[in-house]
Formats: sequence, structure tokens, C-alpha cells
Amino acid sequence: MSTETKNVNPGSAPDPGVFKRFYGVIPAGGVGTRLWPLSRAAAPKFLHDLTGSGSTLIRATYDRLKELSEDRVMVVTGQLHRAAVLAQLPEIQQENLVLESEPKDSAAAIGLAAAILYQRDPSIIMGSFAADQVITPVEVFQETVREAIHTAAQGYIVTIGIHPTHPSTGFGYIRAGEALDIAGAPSAHAVVEFVEKPSEDTARTYLRSGNYSWNAGMFVAPVALMLKHLQANEPDLHAGIMEIAEAWDTPNRREVVLRVWPTLPKTAIDYAVAEPAAAAGDVAMIPGIFSWDDVGDFAAIGRLNPAEQNSELTVMGEGARVYSEDASGIVVSDTKRVIALIGIEDVVIVDTPDALLVTTKDHAQAVKKAVEHLKASGDTDVL
Repeated sequence: MSTETKNVNPGSAPDPGVFKRFYGVIPAGGVGTRLWPLSRAAAPKFLHDLTGSGSTLIRATYDRLKELSEDRVMVVTGQLHRAAVLAQLPEIQQENLVLESEPKDSAAAIGLAAAILYQRDPSIIMGSFAADQVITPVEVFQETVREAIHTAAQGYIVTIGIHPTHPSTGFGYIRAGEALDIAGAPSAHAVVEFVEKPSEDTARTYLRSGNYSWNAGMFVAPVALMLKHLQANEPDLHAGIMEIAEAWDTPNRREVVLRVWPTLPKTAIDYAVAEPAAAAGDVAMIPGIFSWDDVGDFAAIGRLNPAEQNSELTVMGEGARVYSEDASGIVVSDTKRVIALIGIEDVVIVDTPDALLVTTKDHAQAVKKAVEHLKASGDTDVL
């Protein structure tokens, strides 16, 4: 399998034709257990409007990319979500909807997309952007991706690093190295390493140094280079997705997918590709100087949906019936039940027809534990 090599020509003009090789990929997986009971297996968070914009997260992701890739957008999601995704993205081409029979983590999802695109055109540059992130302003994001495309065209796997606003212990970090001289990408830097979620003290050290960015899992890369590193680090996974990809646009697709997909190992794209590629000097970073949120819990929804003037309570839900007195926090209602809050601070209430969540913003990350308990106790009807 051929791959691109670095071909940096200092001072040369960027190639505008490179954008015709760009293909957007949207991995739409994960249940979003910290947003239960709003987000569930049958209706995960990317299918919801969590920002009050009138657009679901996956629709907003698609709209951000189509300015860059036109109709060259591929979505990788679960078979269970096929109808919902098609309803929200009616213009997507059937050949670009990749359905997983069961979740296999990000390396298999992104790797399969890369392999299918490679079979169609080995010169494609793919950009992988999760379906459940909130990004503004869109124009700044798009200009950042354009820099990433120019950098990828020179033989790099490119990650977009998010400027850290606080010492978060919930994200992995990227350590930037020397600046790269790439036409069309003035902010490109080499990546020294990816580091795991740190302690708070370590995170503060990262922020003070100015050399670290949050890892948002955004990757732009030549598909050939992505597959080269996957083959080197996860040969069984690589062999499986290549077998599926070779059959994808043929009548044998269903038989091959049903036989091979369940056998693929589960691993994250960071471990399978990004980290070893960085160690080999094949990863670059473009800093993302835009607002980014992965909507990880209900506290995030509160940030993204500020309370109305003269109120400290954010209320979401069509026709929600909420009375509050000296109360603050967030209420998400999917019922017509009256919810009265009196003298309670930073509360999180999510009311659905078959499940009620009551917690606080400080404990919003712990919602995942409730989901795990329900699963263990067999109460899967509400998951």
C-alpha cells in the first residue's frame, strides 16, 4: 500500500486543488451516558438539539463540513440509528452512510471509513469530526480545517488542538513542538506527544507552559497514511477493515461485514494511530482558536443554554411547565408535568415519561454511574 511522504517546500504557494481531495467523516457513536435519561441507546446525544439552536448536534456537524467538502461527507453510525440519521441528513448519499452492526470503538469506525475511501481513491484526505461537539464561530473552525488540509497534503496526520481555558482533568492533552513551514498553514506545529488525562496539578503545569492543547479527537490525514499506521500498530484490525472495504461497493458487502465486523478488536484511534504516529514524527497540530464543547454532561448544557434574563434557571423542553423561587440550575422536561423548585441551588432535573433524574451541576459527571447501576440491575428498558 502506497502512502504519501512529507514534501514541504518553504516559500511555495499552497495548492488550492487539494480541497477537491478532502472528504469529511462524521463518527456518530456513543450513547452519552452522562446525559441520561435524555440521551439513550436508541436516541443518543448527537440526535438531540442540546443548544437551543433548532439544529441537532449531527446536523450542525454536517453543516460545518459541507462548506469544505460539499457532498463528500461520510457518516459512520450504528444500524439502530439509520432512520434517524437519514431523517436529519436527507441529502447524504447512501454509499456514504456506513452502518455498524455493533460498536467497535473509534479505531474501527474511523479506520473503516479511511479504508472505504482509500478503495475509491487512494489520494483522498479525510477529516474526522465527532457528531456530538458544539463549535463556534463556524468560520474560524473552517479556516482551521483548511490549514489542516494543507498540512495533511504534505504527509502528516493532523490534529486540531483546542486552546485550554482551564486546567481540565477530563481531557487528554497534546504537546506541541516546533513550528512547521507549510504553505497555507502558518500555525502548523509538530506534535511531540499525546498525554493522558492529567491530575489537576499537572494540568495547571500544562497551562502555564503554553505548549499544551486539549485533544478533541479531530484528525485530518491522507487515508493512505492513516492506514499505514493502523497496519503497523493494529495489523488484525487493519486486515479486517481492508477486507470489508474491498467488498463495500460490491454485492458481497453484507456477507463480508456480518462475518468480519464482529471479530474486530476494540481500541481507540488515539492508541491505534495517533500516539504511535506522533512518536514516529508523522503528526502535526493546528491550534483551534474557537469555542469548543463536547457537551459531556448537564453542566455543559447549562453553559450552552444560558438562563433567561432575571433568572438563574435554564429551562429546556417544548412546553415545559416550571415554577421557580430562589432556585438556580437547569431543568430539561420532556413531559407536561409541573415542576416546582423552591430554594434550591445548581440543581439538575431531567424529566422524561419513564425516568426522572435529580442531581446537581457539581455531580453531573456522576450520572454515568446511575446508568451503569441500571444496566447491572437489568433495568435496560430505560437505557
